[in-house]
Amino acid sequence: MSRVAGLVREILAAALFGTVGAINAFVIAFQVPNLLRSLVADSAISAAMVPIYTQLQEEGRNRDAQRLVGALASVVTLGLGAITVVAIIIAPWLMPLFAPGLDAQLQDQVVWLAQLMFPIVPLLGLTGIVAGVLQAEGRFTPTAFVPVLWNAVIIVALGVFAPFAPADNRIWIYALGILAGTLAQLLYLLPKLKDLGPFPISLGFGNRLVRRVLLLMLPVTVGLGLININAVVDGIFATLVSDQAPRAIDAAFRLYILPQGVFSVAISTVLFPTISRMAANRDFPGLRDAVASGLRQIFFLLLPASAFLMVLSEPVVRLVYQRGAFDAYSTLITSEALFFFTIGLVFNGASLLLIRAFFSLQQPWLPTTVAGIGVVVNAALNAILYKPLGVGGIPLSTSITSLVTFIALVYYLSKRTGDLDGRFIAEGFVQALGAAVVAGLLGWLVWRVLDDALGASLIAQLISVGAAGAATVFAIVAAARAMNMPEMTAILRVLSRRRGLR
Repeated sequence: MSRVAGLVREILAAALFGTVGAINAFVIAFQVPNLLRSLVADSAISAAMVPIYTQLQEEGRNRDAQRLVGALASVVTLGLGAITVVAIIIAPWLMPLFAPGLDAQLQDQVVWLAQLMFPIVPLLGLTGIVAGVLQAEGRFTPTAFVPVLWNAVIIVALGVFAPFAPADNRIWIYALGILAGTLAQLLYLLPKLKDLGPFPISLGFGNRLVRRVLLLMLPVTVGLGLININAVVDGIFATLVSDQAPRAIDAAFRLYILPQGVFSVAISTVLFPTISRMAANRDFPGLRDAVASGLRQIFFLLLPASAFLMVLSEPVVRLVYQRGAFDAYSTLITSEALFFFTIGLVFNGASLLLIRAFFSLQQPWLPTTVAGIGVVVNAALNAILYKPLGVGGIPLSTSITSLVTFIALVYYLSKRTGDLDGRFIAEGFVQALGAAVVAGLLGWLVWRVLDDALGASLIAQLISVGAAGAATVFAIVAAARAMNMPEMTAILRVLSRRRGLR
């Protein structure tokens, strides 16, 4: 739901701003607060806190777990508040460094927009603590809903307020919508803690457990931050390609990330507390089995999605984005970026689960090191490919980097927990790849026939792309059942059980 809502948000933004002008300044401006978020806010805090919080509960130390949460909330509020103030002050000197290819007017907009959005960092830090507690307690629904709420607030800003504002002010409404949506997330989650507390508030600097979380956060912060540094590096090189490339690549990335957010993020989030408990109990065989099964599930779901987006990149972009200010040229360069993004989609999605496995082992320096190598590889590939390939060179660099980091993570996790069942994992990849090839070909053929017959109207595009999607799903199911893939059997078993419950 959150990814679909995010897609609606992107459709509105594309219609309002296209790929020209202020939207490129917005893309660069948002990347830096988002990088700070990944370094010191929600993802890093949650990833560092959940294993320790879970371990305390497993040891029967519930009061210590509650004190940890209260103390950590105080430290985060003070620390991230100070970082935000400093970031706002130095933005006029800092932000132009991230947009070397933009003209002076757009660079000024980058500064102002970043200053407006920097306060999301402390808000997301507190949200990360609350979300971590709820996920550790097995309450996934509230934390899964908050991105829906975040997108809903922004959709209201773009769909209700922005169209009636002067064109020059619409980008500010977008930024204010992001700030309001971030605040709404925290206000929604806080009441969900009511029956899990109390969480005594204290300064927390003398709390041994808080220091332990902060020490664990350091490599987690660097690891997660390095992943997001890639996006910032991509943005820098995108400004050197053209003045439309930052937004075109960002729009393609939103489509690329959609299946990953629906499938691999969900699988990784649900498995994280489970593998954290296995790690706390030193149940390495169980952890290996959970990771191997999770990887196969991600392969089964993401490879066909990759095939569909690869063979139908231009029709999908045209259907989703091409209206209003988003013209045919915007579709052309965005679909080129999407095509190259899809090459590494499955490896990027699978790496999310592997990184969580290292976090559950409280051994985050290895994925941090791998992420650091990935940043260097990505930057080098960007420098090599952005001139000869243009817009496509940057997402191709991302895809190659995703493959390199996936291989490294599998290797090092096997060294730490004992060999993963490589044959079981490879078999799942090959089977899913075979299903994806069949599904992609069938989907393209169905689209080609219907597109030639029906034309390019919106209704015709909905029918042709929708029918291609349905054909893709049919082919996946048929191929998976023919190969007797356990992932398909598990899905059918769940659906059968739900029908029985009704």
